[in-house]
Amino acid sequence: MRHEAPRTRAHVETAGLTVTYRDGLGGERAAVRAVDLALARGATLGVVGESGSGKSTLARCLLGHLRPGARVSGGHVRVGDVAPFDLDSRALRAFRGARAAMVPQNPLSSLTPHMTVGAQLGELLRRHARLRGRAARARALELMAETDLPDPASLHDRYPHELSGGQRQRIVIAAALAARPELIVLDEPTTALDKTVESHVLDLVARLQAELSATLVYVSHDLNVVARMCSRIMVMRDGAVVEEGDAAALLRRPRTGYAEALIAAMPRLAPERAPSPATPAGPPVVSARGLRFTHRSPAGLFGRGAVGRPALDGVDFDLARGETLGVVGESGSGKSTLAALVCGALTGGAGSLRLDGRPLAGLARSRPADQRRRIQMIFQDPLASLNPSQTVVDIVARPARLYFGATAAQARAEAARLLAALDVPAETMNRGPRHLSGGQQQRVAIARALAARPDVLLCDEITSALDATVQAQAIALLRRIQSEHGLAILFISHDLALVASIAHRLLVLEGGVARDHGPTRETLLTPGSAYTARLIAAFRRNATAMPSSAVLADENRTKKMLSSGH
Repeated sequence: MRHEAPRTRAHVETAGLTVTYRDGLGGERAAVRAVDLALARGATLGVVGESGSGKSTLARCLLGHLRPGARVSGGHVRVGDVAPFDLDSRALRAFRGARAAMVPQNPLSSLTPHMTVGAQLGELLRRHARLRGRAARARALELMAETDLPDPASLHDRYPHELSGGQRQRIVIAAALAARPELIVLDEPTTALDKTVESHVLDLVARLQAELSATLVYVSHDLNVVARMCSRIMVMRDGAVVEEGDAAALLRRPRTGYAEALIAAMPRLAPERAPSPATPAGPPVVSARGLRFTHRSPAGLFGRGAVGRPALDGVDFDLARGETLGVVGESGSGKSTLAALVCGALTGGAGSLRLDGRPLAGLARSRPADQRRRIQMIFQDPLASLNPSQTVVDIVARPARLYFGATAAQARAEAARLLAALDVPAETMNRGPRHLSGGQQQRVAIARALAARPDVLLCDEITSALDATVQAQAIALLRRIQSEHGLAILFISHDLALVASIAHRLLVLEGGVARDHGPTRETLLTPGSAYTARLIAAFRRNATAMPSSAVLADENRTKKMLSSGH
């Protein structure tokens, strides 16, 4: 899948690039430190490092973009014959999309909420590909199909909030590829995608990159994906490059202890190490019976929108204190809809939901304050759920004041303790959420939910933006809090290795229907459906950077699953 152009004059170049930004105390801090980069046309580079390492800041600079409060304090950037930071606003808009395109980490940040996704694709196609009317719609549907979106004709006329997180991300990928750019920058583009769709999307990106001889810069904390997509890898830490080289050689023999630690932290699917089923401490804290929910398409001039395929179709589960229920399935399987019903973000479906045996009202605003406190949700897109006008410490302090009547000083002290436990740097606490990396934003969202001291925690892809080392810290913290306080956790993820490491039981959804439901270890070792076996096989196929002996063992196990009649 890799494509590397012959070495010629650099197509993408940075020389001594240094980017600084103002912190909450009025000082300046370097996010990128004297980075030199030279990529030939058609080169593929993976940029890896822990959250806050500067990799996303570097990627944005290639398109002439800086976060508020940031500035280029040294060096330069060049793409082809263009210096993005020298362009006026009109020329920069023309450069972005037509010659250089970016797929960001948070799809909601780049989608307009009041426009249908089809209209947004059509606008890009008119601007950059000069397509209009039926031709623009046909090309938009084609792009949606290429990124494996189900029923493109139906999704074309929906708004971003009516799509799952994975579907929104695929819309953004389709938008980035619309004008067939010469530079493609991808910032954690598949974190919201299940492994089957991820594989399809990566194949698509690689094919178009090779066809266009486009230069590709892939920012990710997933070394498996980087190894699959890129010929070279650059490792960043604290804004500086600590190691760079051929991808295969670096993964096989890293020269620095930091790179070695990143590789060692890569998740492995090990069902035999899954937690044993928990012994219920009393009756379920949350019970669901016959949950059904169907999203409607947008309403027309003369009535309500049409009813589509059910997002959930007769789902049952119980969740006990001290237990973690993992919910897995492909994008659009109903995972996030299930969480939204439990937390009260959605209503209008059928079936019943109970908290400690008592009925839960549909919308959260109809529930008593204590019920709202007891059920907390951590969302997939952290930036969309954090108040941009507040500092990090005030965001996390609010639940203590709202639910427990804590003083401002008490609430801020508790917030600081939680943030420190999640490895959020002390110097970030007085910044706004937009001045944080994606991984730092998600850790703030986790801390805010825990500040309410909930009984039930709904985690919707909460670690998708975190690097493997911080991911492990977040999971360890959840386990400790669960052990100390009997927290019940509904853990939604497309990362089977992650789910296997934390979930006592597993619920597998396909198209809103439960295909498997049982102890995690048994479900992954002997799946009860062909769908679950396919999910496991897809996950193992994508682990391309695993040692060959581990890959062989995984393949043998997968073959047995698929040939056993399940």
